[in-house]
Amino acid sequence: MSRYFSWNEFDKSVDYIANKYKFKKFSGVYGVPRGGLCLAVALSHKLNIKLIEKPLKNSLIVDDIFETGFTLGNLKNIEGANFFVLVSKKKPIWWNTVFLSYKKEWIVFPWENKKNEFNEEKEYYNKRGLN
Repeated sequence: MSRYFSWNEFDKSVDYIANKYKFKKFSGVYGVPRGGLCLAVALSHKLNIKLIEKPLKNSLIVDDIFETGFTLGNLKNIEGANFFVLVSKKKPIWWNTVFLSYKKEWIVFPWENKKNEFNEEKEYYNKRGLN
């Protein structure tokens, strides 16, 4: 089951996150490569904060999706950091999300290569035994 995340949804998500943090001071915004980079750049412009190359104390750390927690989990002990993802496949605990998704749902973001979609989705299901 695929869900196509549109640019319109992306823009509304950026506004939603920016409104949550419009009065908070950050050392910068860090986007987890690759999926978090588009979101980090958009929030950097929207909140007028610098885009940073590595997560720092008191930074906003963003990614496209929270699935296993492995990626953001490696960063969660950064002092004063706030975490936000566009889509979470688990109920948020120490991170924030715009949308909750089903574990089996394959999310296709607008910046992804449509030619690779079928193979990436198949690999996703095979790795997780969700065939």
